Amino acid sequence: MRDLGAFVVGIVIGFLGGLFGKGGSAIATPLLSLIGYPGFIAVASPLPATIPGTLIASGEYWESHLLDWEIVWWSIAVGVPATILGSLLTKYTGARPLLILTGVLVLGFGLSFLVWPREKAARDGTTPNPSAESRPSAWRTKLVLIAAGVGIISGLLANAGGFLLAPAYARFLRQPVKKSFACSLAVSAVLALPGTVVHAYLGHISWTVAGLVALGSAPLSYVGARIAIRTKASRLERIYGVVLTALGVFFLYQL
Repeated sequence: MRDLGAFVVGIVIGFLGGLFGKGGSAIATPLLSLIGYPGFIAVASPLPATIPGTLIASGEYWESHLLDWEIVWWSIAVGVPATILGSLLTKYTGARPLLILTGVLVLGFGLSFLVWPREKAARDGTTPNPSAESRPSAWRTKLVLIAAGVGIISGLLANAGGFLLAPAYARFLRQPVKKSFACSLAVSAVLALPGTVVHAYLGHISWTVAGLVALGSAPLSYVGARIAIRTKASRLERIYGVVLTALGVFFLYQL
């Protein structure tokens, strides 16, 4: 029965991940805990499980020309070593303060999308970005700080960071919401790899649980991505704000 629950968790996080540009491991952990999986298994097993679905959803956004490769490559170059560092630090740091901070950040992002939406009804989220040459150095500094911060947090919490990357791209880099989702998925797929290797080495991953979650999440990631791409950006941003706000409250309630 518990294994069936892991499969259902995969369905839920796959759909939400494709729809909102994140791998879903941050949501999977509390859900797996609720159905009875022990600590480290619930924390680390979703990390490799979300990689196939994240790649599938990212491919759909790519085909719709929504990926900004400058954001993706900078985020990977900075985020991968930061993720490895965060994963190694799990032996020495307590997760509770970081979970509280994460919950507050997610809640704050959610409320900001609800109260101060950026997308207008006339926009579809595919507005061309400025060329690389026209972007100021301050913009790249923000990008590096986002990638480093999210990388360390994702390593510590054994998730791919998409639940923070997408809103950070949208708010701090002022990216259209669909491009933020697209870049977040592409980066999350890569950031999940070093964390998976480290946590597998530490013996934190149940590959049975990972396989069940992946089996449920992969096809629904495609469905979620297709719906997001076809939804008006202004409506998608509002829905995203509601989901982030609910996720932030859920995070803090679980603590």
